[in-house]
Amino acid sequence: MRSSWLRALAAVCAAVALAQAAEPQQQQGQSETLANGLKIEYVYTLDGCEPKSKNNDMLTMHYTGKLVDGTKFDSSHDRDQPFTFQLGVGQVIKGWDLGLTKMCVGEKRRLTIPANLAYGDRGAGNVIPGGATLVFDVELLNVGDQAPTTNVFKEIDQDQDKQLSRDEVSEYLKKQMAAGRGRGGW
Repeated sequence: MRSSWLRALAAVCAAVALAQAAEPQQQQGQSETLANGLKIEYVYTLDGCEPKSKNNDMLTMHYTGKLVDGTKFDSSHDRDQPFTFQLGVGQVIKGWDLGLTKMCVGEKRRLTIPANLAYGDRGAGNVIPGGATLVFDVELLNVGDQAPTTNVFKEIDQDQDKQLSRDEVSEYLKKQMAAGRGRGGW
């Protein structure tokens, strides 16, 4: 009786060890550099959390983006508005699509993204030069399974007077065109 109990316990321990070996849990303070040059630093992690982010999930993040020399070029914190996007479908730079998988709500990472996984030789606007390696400090705030609805009227109506002026519509369309070009769209 006792030996069968010990064998069962040993089998359970072996199964747990195999499961943990199949998908190693990254610990706070660790980092890894992938073959494509993407470096992922695990700034703050949670043990045993579910669900973990995966392709096609809607992620809501706070982030700060900098050049390697420390020059900040963008931050959702400055706007006091998190950024929501669909993971793994090309809505963001490739470095984000690759570096934000298997992440839990509340976790923080630092992604060091080589130019080939960011904006390449073309750069972006006047703030990110061609060939730039980018550093993003990110925090996952929410994982969802569908795209959020957007109140486009409210987005366009910058002065919140419940009327759309020609200038507001023009400015909105310019931003959309610029955003589309930045993602490889329009």
